[in-house]
Amino acid sequence: MPPPTSHTWGRRGSTPVIRVRGRSQRRFSIAALCCYTPGMQSRLIYRPKRHTDHKNGGRKSFAWTEYRDLLIAAHQQLGGSIVLVWDNLSVHKDRRMREFIDTHDWVVAYHLPPYAPDLNPVEGIWSVLRRTSQANTAFADPDDLIRRLRLGLRQIQYQSDAIDGCLTATGLTLTTSRLQPQ
Repeated sequence: MPPPTSHTWGRRGSTPVIRVRGRSQRRFSIAALCCYTPGMQSRLIYRPKRHTDHKNGGRKSFAWTEYRDLLIAAHQQLGGSIVLVWDNLSVHKDRRMREFIDTHDWVVAYHLPPYAPDLNPVEGIWSVLRRTSQANTAFADPDDLIRRLRLGLRQIQYQSDAIDGCLTATGLTLTTSRLQPQ
């Protein structure tokens, strides 16, 4: 992975150069949920994954079962219903994923329009991650990369204002269709 660059400096007339090793064939994926509840602190729940067998025909991304497991873990952590607002990733629309969602009353899924990353709060999380813990960093090895990803995401987890800002940047608001007890 070429390192994301941020602000840098150099002597006038010379361009700073970041040297990195050759391109790696290793793949990493991260799935994340931005969790919002009116009146409570926002939460970020994530799972990184290192794909070790993708060169031999293995998966290059999360399988629907891994998204299912993430939803189950989020449901247990949050202790309540989940309303998903998902992009149109093919795994999100997988028949088995839809069957899982349809058979559990604690989860409901809505899909964003195609090509609408500006409506997805998780895209804001990736932007914050790239601009903070990943900026101007050349990773020594894949373990260093995954360690830094976890550290950066853990730091974002403790900043509920940053997670709220990712929702605010989309222009979406929290609403509830259920009647609130009075």
